[in-house]
Amino acid sequence: MNVLVVGSGGREHALAWKIAQSPRVDRTFVAPGNAGTALDAENVPIAATDFPALLKFARQNQIALTVVGPEAPLTLGLVDVFQKAGLRVFGPSRSAAQLEGSKVFCKNLLHHANVPTADYRVFRDADSAERFINDRYPADDQQVPLVIKADGLAAGKGVVVCSRREEALAAIDRIARQQEFGDAGKQLIIEERLDGHEASVLAFTDGRTIITLPPAQDHKPAYDGDKGPNTGGMGAYCPTPLVDSRLLRWTEEHILVPTVHAMKRSRHPFRGVLYAGLMVTKQGPKVLEFNVRFGDPECQPLLMRLQSDLVDVLEATVDGRLDEIEPLRWDPRPAVCVVMASEGYPGTYPTGQAIRGLEQADELPDVKVFHAGTARQADDVVTSGGRVLGVTALGATISAAKLQAYRAVKCIRWSGAWCRKDISDKALQYAGEPTGQEPG
Repeated sequence: MNVLVVGSGGREHALAWKIAQSPRVDRTFVAPGNAGTALDAENVPIAATDFPALLKFARQNQIALTVVGPEAPLTLGLVDVFQKAGLRVFGPSRSAAQLEGSKVFCKNLLHHANVPTADYRVFRDADSAERFINDRYPADDQQVPLVIKADGLAAGKGVVVCSRREEALAAIDRIARQQEFGDAGKQLIIEERLDGHEASVLAFTDGRTIITLPPAQDHKPAYDGDKGPNTGGMGAYCPTPLVDSRLLRWTEEHILVPTVHAMKRSRHPFRGVLYAGLMVTKQGPKVLEFNVRFGDPECQPLLMRLQSDLVDVLEATVDGRLDEIEPLRWDPRPAVCVVMASEGYPGTYPTGQAIRGLEQADELPDVKVFHAGTARQADDVVTSGGRVLGVTALGATISAAKLQAYRAVKCIRWSGAWCRKDISDKALQYAGEPTGQEPG
């Protein structure tokens, strides 16, 4: 069979790499792909949001399964277009993708489904949001533990965590008045800031059956020690000791199952990957957000560890028969992914920098370099984005996996390359700590 992966980032490289390993797959295409996907699959110069061209290509090349990676084509309805044409496609419908495409939709659904999440208020303009801050927090009250969120998609940058009054007011101004994130800021949410540790729990679901994957942990802030602005993710590891088996079962029962049922009741049945971004608080896990696709970079360490045929799982999800597949098999070793970024990210950054040392890094045992923001220019692989590579490694322990990942990072160089140096260090902290009281 032929498979088409839609997207161009590190997540799509990992998906294409894993799909191509299936003995059932003849050809794997990626649209539009990057310099790394060109090595493990066949790139197709079609944008992820060019639905007519993607549909035409799928028909002409006997594509048996299309896998949609990024959130943008999902929220714009690519799955609906392919389904209407009678083609098999992995991912949620446009209406179900609102769970990520609209934070207001998500919070309202969680509230009605009694899924634990932070208290929140929705605002349609900057003035009313500012009045809320001024009424709730007097001018002499500088401590304002809030999170300000743009309603729509903002490439992981539309969330501002605030500690002080001026930070909250500035975030409201950026999102709702200056429209820094465009239409994503037509509505905004102000919610309480939760204290705890973040974790990512992903699951396959066909709308009836849920297969939960090993818990992972992303690192959103740009710099070591979780300092600096939020990014799309600077690295991840899997599994995380923060979420033990008891807490994972609790998350399934109180978060994943009621969310899937609520989506079905609200006539937005969900099929695909459901990604719960959690804050593990002293009261138990609470939902920060839902994504409707694999996380990037969580996808990379997850798929490094997956030993089952990914295509079997994707097809069972599409066909509504997840209850029939064998339990997924996992490499018992943990995996760590370190994101290498361009100078200036998550702000403005240069592109076109030649990357050296990729072959040496890939030759290290138990290492795979997944490309995100790369392109080929003549004989060179060059940078084309802010997050450039996801250097991923397996190890007998999390510390060993980290060591191997950073050993590979040291092989790679380009002008302005940088990364966090502390990816997965939190695991050592959690390993000796309880993960909180029994959630109530």
